[in-house]
Amino acid sequence: MSIGAGCLTFPVIVDKQLKHRINAGRVAVNNQVDFFHKQFAQVSSEWKEDDTRVTFADFAISEKIFAELRKSFPGDHYCSEESNPRDEVIELVERYTWMLDPIDGTNNYALGLPHCGISLALLQNGVPVYGFVYDMGRRSLIHGGPGCGLFDGTRKALIKPSELDGQSLVGLHFPLNEVNLDRLRPLLQRCRIRSMGSGALNLAYSAIGILDGCIDFKIKVWDIAAAYAILSAGGGVFKFLDEPVFPLRQFHVNHPFIPYYAGTQSFCDFAGSLFSTE
Repeated sequence: MSIGAGCLTFPVIVDKQLKHRINAGRVAVNNQVDFFHKQFAQVSSEWKEDDTRVTFADFAISEKIFAELRKSFPGDHYCSEESNPRDEVIELVERYTWMLDPIDGTNNYALGLPHCGISLALLQNGVPVYGFVYDMGRRSLIHGGPGCGLFDGTRKALIKPSELDGQSLVGLHFPLNEVNLDRLRPLLQRCRIRSMGSGALNLAYSAIGILDGCIDFKIKVWDIAAAYAILSAGGGVFKFLDEPVFPLRQFHVNHPFIPYYAGTQSFCDFAGSLFSTE
């Protein structure tokens, strides 16, 4: 398995256009928080062909956030897991793209488990430059981007400074196939594993110091785009296990899975040793 480029060191120019969009994105997400909480564990759901759950709230939040943003930025691209047709391919030729997962952790949301959130990313020339992840369980908007800082609510945040040890927390989704289970056995025996059902929150928690890192094999671009920018703002490391996805040039709902590991330098050094082909 090949390992793609990983450290988030790309420069970002924070100009008026970007600042305007950051402010608008924050408002658009915050405007959906009350609805998000009211529908929690109340809304009906169904299973899609790809074995993921979807609810009315997914569609409603997607429609409302994009409608609000389009008023100010009609020329931007708008990409969502739920609002784009499955056979549509969007060529991302404009400078700015909004990438939305209206409810990350929909299975948790429908069943009444509060580990879920709203994830909105702003991409510039195909690269996530700012992200918003509303954390329902902690009632906090985690947000940030390179050159803009990182915030957990109103508190400034940074990636965890400590070295990987027996008290370290790592986010990991199950089930795992036999190959990956054997590969990750040293990690499972060394660290404390958390499997909480939200890829966006796993990555965002790795950025603000709750987790040391996370690994995922079945994640889509809308799950990680916002938290990718957030991790960059916190000084974290992100490693693709296949070819790098960003800069993203096309969007379609059937985008393949994006296996990766990310978090502190210490965590990524250890994870890298597990995936090394040498």
